[in-house]
Amino acid sequence: MSLLAIAFIILILVNPTSEAINALAVIAAPIAAMVAAYYGITLSIQQVKNERAEKEKALARAEVAEATSRETEVWSAQMESGLRVAMAKLNAAGVSTSEVTKAAGTPADFF
Repeated sequence: MSLLAIAFIILILVNPTSEAINALAVIAAPIAAMVAAYYGITLSIQQVKNERAEKEKALARAEVAEATSRETEVWSAQMESGLRVAMAKLNAAGVSTSEVTKAAGTPADFF
């Protein structure tokens, strides 16, 4: 591009004729098209790289969310198991469990 600019400057200083301008335009047009194509391709490649990086971040967040969900399910199962054991012991001891059922927020037929 700098050589093209120098050629234009020389053309202006020397005595521009229509033939010289046309010849320079014939040379400049493909160069300008190549520069524009290079810019477009470079921009597209950068956008693809950015999208891939965003995809990787989203997948990582999804994996973390899935792991957290599994941990929550395990914890919930453990709490339910402990509550069932406590209810069984209370029932075996003949203690009323209606208050425990209300506090746990479980339906009447849960246990």
